[in-house]
Amino acid sequence: MDREEILIASAQIIRQKGFHAASMQDIAEAVHLQKASLYHHFSSKQEILLLLLDKALDLVTEQVSAAMAQDVTTREKFRLAMDVYMETLANHAALASVLLFEHRSLESNYRKRHIPRRDRFEKLWQDLILEGVSNGVFHISDAAMAARAILGTMNWTMTWYRPDGPLTMHQISDEISALFLDGLRG
Repeated sequence: MDREEILIASAQIIRQKGFHAASMQDIAEAVHLQKASLYHHFSSKQEILLLLLDKALDLVTEQVSAAMAQDVTTREKFRLAMDVYMETLANHAALASVLLFEHRSLESNYRKRHIPRRDRFEKLWQDLILEGVSNGVFHISDAAMAARAILGTMNWTMTWYRPDGPLTMHQISDEISALFLDGLRG
């Protein structure tokens, strides 16, 4: 049993039970280890949470950065980035759940380590919006607020999206990106 397998199992358990209800014993049982053996891999449940958050942010940052690096128009870059982000969240549901709903469970010393990584991800979106402002595609005065609104909308989607629902994540992403790009105009 390696750390990666333990982290994958931890994400599943935290998604099911929530961070505070999930115990080290739950994680140990899921990976067929004694609880004491789990502490050879991780110092605490807080460390596991931080590593899961790092893993999730690294994944979405890598995927979204690649989409934003495409040589396409800013509008298309925006659509691609939204689609990639939402698809990545949907395809890694347990990890996404931890990222979106459990970050507030970090103790302050771990939160201080987490925030710069989160801010780097948010800055990708701010920079894309500023690119759109500079080339006249977007008309917004506060890129940080716009980025948070966009991320908030996409993140909230994960609470109601169902893989067996009437729309695919790609279709949902198209609708949301159209809403942001074109507003409620006809």
